[in-house]
Amino acid sequence: MQTILVAGAGKSSIYLIEYLLSQAPKYKWKVIVADGSKEAIADKTNDSPYAEAAVIDITSAKQREPLVERADIVVSLMPPHLHIHLAKDCLKYKKNLITSSYVSPELKEMDKAVKEAGLMFMCEMGLDPGIDHMTANQIIHSIQRVAATITSFKSYCGGLISPVSDDNPWHYKFTWNPKNIITAGLGGAQYLLNGKEVTVPYEEIFENCKKLKVDDLGTLAYYPNRDSLKYLDQYEVPEIKTFLRATLRHPVFCKGWQAIIDLGLNSQEDGFSSKGETYESWVAKKTGYAPSTKSLKEHVAEKLNVDADDKIISMLASLDLFEPIPIRKEYNSSADILLGLLLEKWEMKPRDKDMVVMVHEVEYMHKGKKIKLTSGMVIEGESMDHSAMAKTVGLPMAVLTKLVLTQKLNPPIGVHIPNMPSVYRPVMTELNHYGITFKESVE
Repeated sequence: MQTILVAGAGKSSIYLIEYLLSQAPKYKWKVIVADGSKEAIADKTNDSPYAEAAVIDITSAKQREPLVERADIVVSLMPPHLHIHLAKDCLKYKKNLITSSYVSPELKEMDKAVKEAGLMFMCEMGLDPGIDHMTANQIIHSIQRVAATITSFKSYCGGLISPVSDDNPWHYKFTWNPKNIITAGLGGAQYLLNGKEVTVPYEEIFENCKKLKVDDLGTLAYYPNRDSLKYLDQYEVPEIKTFLRATLRHPVFCKGWQAIIDLGLNSQEDGFSSKGETYESWVAKKTGYAPSTKSLKEHVAEKLNVDADDKIISMLASLDLFEPIPIRKEYNSSADILLGLLLEKWEMKPRDKDMVVMVHEVEYMHKGKKIKLTSGMVIEGESMDHSAMAKTVGLPMAVLTKLVLTQKLNPPIGVHIPNMPSVYRPVMTELNHYGITFKESVE
């Protein structure tokens, strides 16, 4: 019997765990699910005889290492900073590792040791990063096979709320790690545009979001995502002039979030204590408001250089930022206050559905002719729990796990992202059976 260790039973784990348990009778697998919450494990495993619960503190080597030692492969859905614990264990006990997170500097440093051990540490094996790498390289390699020259590559992805559940002026609800919204863009962004490297500081990330038309959805906005330049070598597109990876949101979201930034309401460094404060007093202190003939709402509108009846002000008002409502918990920064508030305001309801949108735009020259290929995917979730985000993050990891354990795939040795044909071909072939498909158009 082969044993799979799944570390993490949070929101994005449900499809991963259900897939592995559905395959377990056929392949005689034992699936150990490790998490700090007994309830979360029980919710995902549903009393399966092929599942084993392990309620542990993942930072405890004493609790964690025996599970890694028992496993034939380790799949981590833990927060990014915790992968390193599992990675070190996997190296120690000679186990392959799959994660959905970006390759961290610590993991990158392990590449030589991982290769020497003959192991695969496959990172960025979720949605974005993950499906984006696989489908992008599938397109790039197919274009290169006909001796065409790729001049521009743009990739966009967003976790959004489905139109059927879109009931707030921000057109947004949490479908992924909420803290990622607060920290989005904090490190700024870098990308290549018409042969020049562009650096965008955090303060300007949401300021001038560009527009993108998506079939059947209308116009969305996008902002550059982290450092696109680090993928240039891995995507192997030497002649390229434009290379951009970006995040999709609704246009009004970008304008509203820029207002949040301008007002300093997402500051992680301000040491603002929420004790005895209301949302109104918090905003007043952050914006330097003193009671006068002007209301706080009018004062904020002036600070943002918009009219008091502007849509941005109504978006801020929808978060109760101008109301004397006590801040119930004690926080030590504005970012924490904001996150606590948004967790209430943007929480998905049980019957809400989310939506994942991914679009690649590739321009290339073939026999003297300029061609533009667009490849897009729109997936709607089934419910709050069985979300499109959980599906597109969890299934790629689950499929790769099966392919490795059944020896249908020879694991690439070292610390990798899934940009090689030996991985993306079989994984994307199976994902197609689960509705994770792309439509292409050429002009």
